[in-house]
Amino acid sequence: MERQKLPNETAIIVLSIFGIVCCWCLGLGLIPSVIALVLALKAEKLYRENPEMYVNSSTIKTGKILAIIGIVLGLYSIGSVIYQISTVGWEVMMEQSREMMEQYGIDE
Repeated sequence: MERQKLPNETAIIVLSIFGIVCCWCLGLGLIPSVIALVLALKAEKLYRENPEMYVNSSTIKTGKILAIIGIVLGLYSIGSVIYQISTVGWEVMMEQSREMMEQYGIDE
């Protein structure tokens, strides 16, 4: 019997990396990271049920670790924004954003 790759290997890696890259965009990286983690857990379950049928599962493990990192960073990002809003207020944050945009010449 020929051994095959686990399903969604590439998708897991791509979604995990995308989740890490997007984690600072108000936590939007959580979505791809959670999807990658779910896919990785399903692939790991398949591998555990029938390890002789599949090739090495190291790619899945790597994707799973990256997905967890993306989730943690996304949650940190959301928590940071909530903390800033609760301590300085929304109006102060918006004023600071306007000042930064003016400083860097970004038109509204």
